[in-house]
Amino acid sequence: MEYFALFFELLFLAAGIYMFLFATGKIKSKNPEQQRKTEEFRKSLHPWLMILSIVLIIIMAINLVLHLFQSG
Repeated sequence: MEYFALFFELLFLAAGIYMFLFATGKIKSKNPEQQRKTEEFRKSLHPWLMILSIVLIIIMAINLVLHLFQSG
């Protein structure tokens, strides 16, 4: 059960990092039409995406550190 929780903590941390990279525009699409739609979406929600991704990264990093210190 402990590894299961650790897996989900890492999964949510990775999701937060991906969301941060998306919010900063580092994630690009190969399809020009899809890229245009993605840019419009990103620009409309940029402040919220940045705040939520940073909060998610911080919370999951703290959870991960606490989990590792409790285990060992």
